[in-house]
Amino acid sequence: MPHATASWLVENTSLSFEQIAQFCGLHLLEVQAIADDTAATKLTGRDPIRSGELTHEEIEKGQNDPDYALQIQKEPDQVRRTKGPRYTPLSKRQDKPDGIAWLVKNHPELTDGQIGKLIGTTRTTIGAIRDRSHWNMANITAKDPVTLGLTSQRELDAAVAKAQKAAGAAAPVDEHFEEDRQALIEELRAEREQHARDAEAALAAEEASETLGNDEIVPGIRDPFKR
Repeated sequence: MPHATASWLVENTSLSFEQIAQFCGLHLLEVQAIADDTAATKLTGRDPIRSGELTHEEIEKGQNDPDYALQIQKEPDQVRRTKGPRYTPLSKRQDKPDGIAWLVKNHPELTDGQIGKLIGTTRTTIGAIRDRSHWNMANITAKDPVTLGLTSQRELDAAVAKAQKAAGAAAPVDEHFEEDRQALIEELRAEREQHARDAEAALAAEEASETLGNDEIVPGIRDPFKR
C-alpha cells in the first residue's frame, strides 16, 4: 500500500519527493523510481483522501511549504494474511520470475519454501531459476520484489532474519577445537621447558669453565716458594 499511495500522490499532487517518501515510509529513491516509471510495474494509485489518511487541507499545507511534514489522520487498515497461497494480481504475475531471481541472487540463505511464500510461486519455478533452466531465462532480470509489489518489506525482512538465524544455528561446530588447543598448549609448554633446560646447561658450562680457569697456573710465572 505505501507504493500505491506514493504513486497516487506523485500523479495527483505537487508534493516533493521527500514529503511523499516521509509520509509513505519509503526511501527517496523508491519515490523517484515511481515518478520516473522505472519501478518495473504499473502501480494502481491508492487515494489516501478516500481512505481517510489525508485531507485536502493537509495536502495543500504540504504543497505550500516543501518543508512541511504531512500528518496522517488515520492509520491505514492492516492487511491480514489468511492461510493458503498468496494471491497475486494478474498484472503482477509476469514479474514473479524477476522477483525470484532477485531473492536467489541477494538472499541465497532463503529456502525455496520461504521464497515461495513471499512471492506466491512453486518450488519448480524457483528451482528452474536457480539452475538457470527456466524457459524464459534470457528475459528474466533480477528486480526487488518489494518494489515490484509482490511482497512487503516487513515480510521480506522477517523471512531473511529467520533464514539467517537458522543458518547460524546449523553452522558446523569444530569438535576437535579443544583437543587442538590443548595440544598446542602442551607443545608450547614443552618448548619453554626445553629452552629453560638449555639455558641452565649453558650457564652451568660457563661456570665450570670459569672455575677451571682459576685453578690453572699462568705459564711464565715462577712460584716464589719453590727453590
